[in-house]
Amino acid sequence: MWIETKSQLENAVQSAVQTAMDDGELTLNSLPEISIERPREDAHGDAATSAALSLAREAKMNPRVIAEIVVKRIEPGGAVEKIEIAGAGFINFWLSSAWREQALRQVLSEGAEYGRSSRYAGQTALVEFVSANPTGPLTLGHGRQAVIGDVIARLMEAVGYDVTREYYFNDAGRQMRVLGESTRARYLELLNLPAEFPEDGYQGEYIRDIARELIAEEGDRLAGEEDVAPFRAAAVERIFEQIRATLKRIGIVFDVYFSEQTLYERGLIEDVVEELRAAGCAYDKDGAVWFRSTAFGLPQDRPIIRSGPDREPTYRLPDIAYHREKIRRGYDRIVDILGADHIDAYPDVFAGVQALGCDISCMKALIHQFVTIERDGETVKMSTRRANFDTLDDLLDEVGEDAVRLFMIHRNMNSHLNFDIDLVKKASNDNPVYYLQYAHARAASLFRQARERGVAEPGVDNADLSLLKEREETDLIKRCAYFPAAVMSAAELFEPHSIPHMLRELAAAFHLFYDRRRILNPAEPALTEARLLLVKAVQTTMANGLSLLGARAPNQM
Repeated sequence: MWIETKSQLENAVQSAVQTAMDDGELTLNSLPEISIERPREDAHGDAATSAALSLAREAKMNPRVIAEIVVKRIEPGGAVEKIEIAGAGFINFWLSSAWREQALRQVLSEGAEYGRSSRYAGQTALVEFVSANPTGPLTLGHGRQAVIGDVIARLMEAVGYDVTREYYFNDAGRQMRVLGESTRARYLELLNLPAEFPEDGYQGEYIRDIARELIAEEGDRLAGEEDVAPFRAAAVERIFEQIRATLKRIGIVFDVYFSEQTLYERGLIEDVVEELRAAGCAYDKDGAVWFRSTAFGLPQDRPIIRSGPDREPTYRLPDIAYHREKIRRGYDRIVDILGADHIDAYPDVFAGVQALGCDISCMKALIHQFVTIERDGETVKMSTRRANFDTLDDLLDEVGEDAVRLFMIHRNMNSHLNFDIDLVKKASNDNPVYYLQYAHARAASLFRQARERGVAEPGVDNADLSLLKEREETDLIKRCAYFPAAVMSAAELFEPHSIPHMLRELAAAFHLFYDRRRILNPAEPALTEARLLLVKAVQTTMANGLSLLGARAPNQM
């Protein structure tokens, strides 16, 4: 409803400007784009535009005079109840009671589909996230990326995209060799045989667990095996099984698992190097092969094949090949969710794909900051190799799936996240997880109370929604009406944290309404019916928002 109204108001202001230009009251080189926004303060109406201020310089007029010229050409009516000019020349609009009633009926009629749209129907999107190397259990950082990626995928689906969730796993290269060597060393140790553990090996207890399982299956048959391949394969298989299980716990199932090894098997790594050379974008220096990143405006060239006898590719090379394959698959939108440790690498990868002649305009990289965990007021140190870290499974065991998902997404991905376990366990308004779910549970409790008191189920067709005119009521209706626009904005701007922020504002408004207004009043059945329908709209909006975040909407807490 708000999306359509916003567009109508923008068209009305633009039409008024055009008419003023035709009448000679405004002199402009061209008809400008008009933007309508929601004011931050209720005193400034339900919608506003600063168009007059932005036009003042070109028109060489006082912005308040421009605003007066525009406003006199817009007739209130329909959705608009009142128009005012404020401050230096802002044009403020107040929406009518008829608009609010229609908005409330839309929420109630669309139900579980409310907030969804078909704007991008027919378009496909690939969202790649997590993509953790199969060298150990998922950490808190992986958990944040998993939630961010899944919520972005859900948001894109909500606005019409056909979304593929993809996990790219590095099952080739040096890390895999070290994993195999670490597993072999633990295998030999458990057999009481001489073993040399690699200096930078993986020391977690999970490596010993893998070695124990290998002994249970193979006995000492692999004791003389020099090749690390069987140890690596066993470790990767078991670690990936655990990774899948962990992700499933928080409701994430990938459509595609893309193996880095397949890029080597298909000859795509060598193909990329040859094409980069042919394009003049790769050269030899100091025994290594370098990508000419500076040709694409980047600060320095990067090696893509290391010097030395093994001539191993750096991780940028297979990543370039992988991203070219993404584009070849024909998606309209390709989104990478990456940790902050990739902030210097992804521009080189994107430039490499561009150097291969691909249009990279469909590609978007989103960087999230790190996560620390706080317990009893102290930060817990984490390190994958040293194994002194809390795994995502540990966190799920302690606080639950909903808490992990909602807490991981409630802050902007560009900000560091301190996961405060003590706060998440509290039933308090300071806990963003509790606050959101409690609003839905509180709404559900009102319907249980209504049934217990024999109050009939409210019906929207004959309800008198014009009775909802108190400030707390109109505020709730408007906040519900803004939900589809919030979903669209979050999907288009890749700002998943804006949904829990919007839901928190809705929850705060609902708690205020609950505390100040008598909702179940036998003496006023018509008002009770209207208020219960308003509660239903809030409950629906909260449930749909929590669903987009991958969390439950509980009826009791």
